[in-house]
This record gives sequence, C-alpha cells and structure tokens, in this order.
Amino acid sequence: MVYALVFVPLLFAVVGWGIKSRQRPLVLLAASLVHLVMSMMAMGVDQHPTDNGWLWLDPLGRIVLFCVSVLFSICAFYAVGYLRYYKRRPNRFLCVCMLICLAAMSLVTMAQHLGLFWVALETTTLTMAPLIYFNRNARSIEATWKYIMICSVGIAMALLGLMFLAYSTHVAHRDATLVLGKLIASAGDLNKAWLHAAFVFLLVGYGTKMGLAPLHAWKPDTYGEAPGIVGALLAGGLVSCSFLGLIRVYQVFLATGTGLVFFQKTLIGMGLLSMAIAGIFIAKQSDFKRLLAYSSVEHVGILAIGLGLGKGATFATLFHIINNGLTKGVLFLSAGNIHRSYSSKSVHEVRGALRRLPWSAGLFLAGFIAITGSPPFSPFISEFGIVTAAFEQNHVAVGVLFLFFLAVIFIGLARTILPVVLGDPPSDLPDSKYQDRLLTVAPLVLVMMIILVLGIWQPAFLLRLLKDGAAMLEVRS
Repeated sequence: MVYALVFVPLLFAVVGWGIKSRQRPLVLLAASLVHLVMSMMAMGVDQHPTDNGWLWLDPLGRIVLFCVSVLFSICAFYAVGYLRYYKRRPNRFLCVCMLICLAAMSLVTMAQHLGLFWVALETTTLTMAPLIYFNRNARSIEATWKYIMICSVGIAMALLGLMFLAYSTHVAHRDATLVLGKLIASAGDLNKAWLHAAFVFLLVGYGTKMGLAPLHAWKPDTYGEAPGIVGALLAGGLVSCSFLGLIRVYQVFLATGTGLVFFQKTLIGMGLLSMAIAGIFIAKQSDFKRLLAYSSVEHVGILAIGLGLGKGATFATLFHIINNGLTKGVLFLSAGNIHRSYSSKSVHEVRGALRRLPWSAGLFLAGFIAITGSPPFSPFISEFGIVTAAFEQNHVAVGVLFLFFLAVIFIGLARTILPVVLGDPPSDLPDSKYQDRLLTVAPLVLVMMIILVLGIWQPAFLLRLLKDGAAMLEVRS
C-alpha cells in the first residue's frame, strides 16, 4: 500500500504527459481520488517498517498524508474548472508536475531514512517551480527564481545538517546512519557538539522551506504571483511536509534526553518572531494574495511554537497542521477566483466582491474568520490548545505574546479583507467573463464544511491518529 501511494501518481503523470490537453485535468482528478482512497485505507491498517527501516507510515506521517491527500483532491477537482478558462495555455507541465509533487509529498510522509526524506522534499521544490511560472509574465518568473534560489540554499543547509547528524554517530563509534529508528535507539550516545551543529543547519534548512521568519523572503513574491491552486499546495501541502522534517529532528533530540530545551526555546523564539513579522507586514499590505503569504508566515510560527512547547501542546500542534492546510486551501482558491474576476490583486481596485462573486467572496470571508482562530471553526481548537499549554507550563510571556500577535493579525487581516468582500464594486469596473461555477466553488464549500465540522466534532479515527502522533513526541518528555 505505501509503495502504491508513490507509484500511482507517477503512473498517472506518465499518462497525463502523453494524452491531449483537454483530458489532462480529468487524469489529475482521477489520480487524486485514487490516492485519497488509498490514503484513507492506509489510515486504518497497521503499518510496519520495511526490513531496512527506510520506509514506515507512522502516525506522524499519516497526519501529514491525510492533510496532503485531502488538499490535493480538492485542488484537482478545482483544476478541472480552473483550466477551462485557460484552454489555449499548455497545461502539460501543470498537471504532470502536480502529480510528481504528490508522489514526492507521499514519499516524504513515509520516509524514515532522513536522506531519502531530503531527496523527496527537494523533489517537491523542483516540481513546484514550473507551476509558479504558469502565468508566464515577468513577475512570475522573478518569483520562480527567488523561490528556487532561496529554497535551494535552504535545502542545501539541511543537507549539511544531515551530514553532521550522520557524523555524530561516527564520532560515537557507531555505524554512520540516517535511519530514524537507529538514530533514536542510539541517541544517548551521539556526540552532542555535532548533534547541536546538525540541529542549527536543519532548522535553517527546513525553516527556509517552511517560511519561518526571518527565512521567509521567498514567500510573498511566490504566493503573490503563483496561481491560487499552486499557492494552496505550497501553503497547505509543502509547509506541512517541511514541518514534518522539523518533527523528525525533534524526535531525535527527544530521545537524547539532553539538549531538548535549547531546541524548544529556539523554535519558540522563531515562532514568535514569525508572528510578529507577519503582524507588521499584514497591517500595511495592499495585495490580498501577498497578504495570504504573511498569514502563512504567521501559522508556521504557530506550528513552531506548539512544537517548541512540547508535551501538552503536541496534540493541538498536530491538529493545526490539518487545520492550517485545509483553511489555506479555501483562502488561496477563493482568492484566485476573485483575482480572475477583477484582473487585479490590489485592495484599492478590488471592492464589493460579495456582490460580484457571492460564493467565492463568501468563502474568502469564511476562510478569513477560520484562519484567525475564530470559533466554531477548527483552527480555534488547535490554537486554543497551544496557548493553553503555554500558560499551563508557566510560559506566561509566550502565551501573552501569542494572544497579542493573534489580535494584531486579526485586525490587520480584517482591515484588508472586509473592504475586498463587502461594499459596492467600483463603478468603472468592466464586466468579467469569469463567474462562480460549480467546479471552482463546490470543492471550497466542501472543505469549509469539513473545517466547520472539525471545530465541533472530531471523528474517532482522527482523534486516535492525533493521540498516537502526540504520544510519539511525548513518550520521553
């Protein structure tokens, strides 16, 4: 089953490469549905590591796989309607690269060899680059190069970190390895100096890929210029995969019994910095797609704080991976609809979207309410769990700053999003051929319903999955 999660998207990618342009979106949709079914089946089956320990879909990987598979299915459904507006534009690279990226993200979730994990994560970087350039203009190519250069430097830093991690086993007179299970088993004997050096480089590497401040320079341009479907996968899928890399590093430090406090304090510090920088730039942002980029910076900060707090916050942090991924999908896809209708991303030109695109604008507004941690949506549950853990662990300053930044960001987002959605459209606005359609709205309605339901009731399989994942990060705390 685990192998099929990788090979099936690749098989569909080969099919998509060879068929006619109009049929490729349907291949993309079929692949996503098959992958979603296989992912759901994998959730209910006890998985065991392969003989060499390189592959294992553990509870932590299943959480990310669940988020990625659901989000990709929504994006694939949306892509069928989206690409109808670009019939004359080639879609081969878009569909094929999305499928290769799905295969790579699936491999990330099950890779227990940290070198294999790195290869899979780097593959996502390379396959997303052509998608960012889909609009084929000067700003999109600039955003693409910025994404490639900064993320490649970051992932190269992570590779150095892995080398240091492997060398720490050699210095400890053990066989050099990057298999997670073996690293955890011998963690107490690893050389502390090389282990700490590995942590610094891995944090910089995976933090760059996530967009943690101050390593987020690629995000505003990339999210602002990429199509909404690509922004959704970046903010919901690739961020989750990159964060899983930090979780794997956390597992090793957790097993050492020493040095975990330094790891946690650094994560909390970078998380608070990310929220602060997001708040500053959100307050002055006039491009509503770039606004979503800074919202993503905020939420990777929240994830970092939750992981840094450790025991007591891990359940909420893992839940927030899902909540952030799904909610970002709604925001980016609905923002893409509004952008196409107005042919502008400027808040000075986009007004009264609720009158022009009632469904898309309504979903954009609902996504804003959800992503700011407002009840009854599920991000409220996960954010409340993280801030509660901060106060329970006597991290009062962290809890107070967390709440303060949330309030600042809420106000900043409201100042931009509410005028975009409410009021009257500009009187000189030309008519647009773009209107709300079933294929570009129904997927977003479905996701919004999931986010609402998860805020009120969590199904038993998801609770069990989150508890099992949290147990893996707390067992030695």
